[in-house]
Amino acid sequence: MFSLARTTLTASGAVMRPVLATAMAAPARSLNLHEYQSKELMQKAGLYIQQFGVAETPEEAEKVAANMVFDEGSEFVIKAMVHAGGRGKGVFTNGFKGGVHLAKTPEEVRELGLNMLGHSLVTKQTPAEGVHVGKIMVAEALDIDEEKYFAILMDREYNGPVLIASPQGGMDIEAVAEETPDAIMYEPVNINTGLTDEQLQRVVKFLKFKTETHEESAKEQIAKLYDMFLDVDATQIEINPLGTLETGRVLCFDAKVNFDPNAEFRQKDVFTMHDTSEDDPREVEAAKYDLNYIGMDGNIGALSTAPIALEGATPANFLDVGGGATEEQVEAALRIISSDTQVKAILVNIFGGIMRCSTIAKGLTSALESLNLDIPLVVRLEGTEVEEGNRILKESGFAITTATDLEDAAKKAVATL
Repeated sequence: MFSLARTTLTASGAVMRPVLATAMAAPARSLNLHEYQSKELMQKAGLYIQQFGVAETPEEAEKVAANMVFDEGSEFVIKAMVHAGGRGKGVFTNGFKGGVHLAKTPEEVRELGLNMLGHSLVTKQTPAEGVHVGKIMVAEALDIDEEKYFAILMDREYNGPVLIASPQGGMDIEAVAEETPDAIMYEPVNINTGLTDEQLQRVVKFLKFKTETHEESAKEQIAKLYDMFLDVDATQIEINPLGTLETGRVLCFDAKVNFDPNAEFRQKDVFTMHDTSEDDPREVEAAKYDLNYIGMDGNIGALSTAPIALEGATPANFLDVGGGATEEQVEAALRIISSDTQVKAILVNIFGGIMRCSTIAKGLTSALESLNLDIPLVVRLEGTEVEEGNRILKESGFAITTATDLEDAAKKAVATL
């Protein structure tokens, strides 16, 4: 994915020399779509894509291939649907090599399905045990004449979308930006005015297509991608490659799409596409209670955030119960944190504004009644009903260490290790 930092605007408004920077942000859950799901969204938006289908059994894969209308001599491409890079060079746990293959007949597609489905694929980005492959995508294999890069990014600096284009597609765009920054163009779009014909013309000319036919096809695709970007509340759509065919058509061969999590309430069809089979089970469980949980590599479980890294330790998670948490959510939070075997102590740091400290205390003591927690628990409460919250903790009879402030809580939590 591509990130935008400082840039230089030309007189036309196009950004020609991006300067990259890594943004620091709080951890957040993201919606990752499989390639076939991104293709479904593009198909719905009227974009040109390959023929494709998805299968969960070898028989389904053969049927998908048999139903495609191909020119004589055309091939199928079969891909394992996992959220990991390096699929082509991956190895399945049954010894079969490669998560991406070509086939000439539906029967060959079925044989590939037998070797891929139901097995785990190990790549440079998966755990050592690999990732279970429950679905494969069968698509039309097309000969790409040229590969371009195109993306749309919602950028805070410009308060709206920015188009990103490069004639050097099919490769790592970050490397292109570093080695040949002139090969990347940025075009900020006024979200109120919308994408104009002049902007489309500038972007298409910058991409250096061979023919006017390709240019007209690209204009149509870019305009539809922009509409899709708005329609699905995306924060980023990346097409790499945006490929050309000798026929003059321009196709979106692959798309990576990020979505605004705040728009989930009106994008239910999109967010229900989320495949949780590869997610951390704790994140899946937390989402059931509307909790924001992100697993990390440390040894102190944290409910809300705390600067324990400054005290000689690192957090095992990020978990924020939010401002209107219920006792049930607090209880679930403690249960999820304590289920992590690498957690050696738990630090609860709550500033009760909208949320009452007494609610936190009741949720914690309720959880302790059933958890049989055998690791230290340090709690710092501050804010609304703090006296009542501390009273509940003190009279609960459980081994809870209380702290006066954030620094005190961090030091006490680290001291228990």
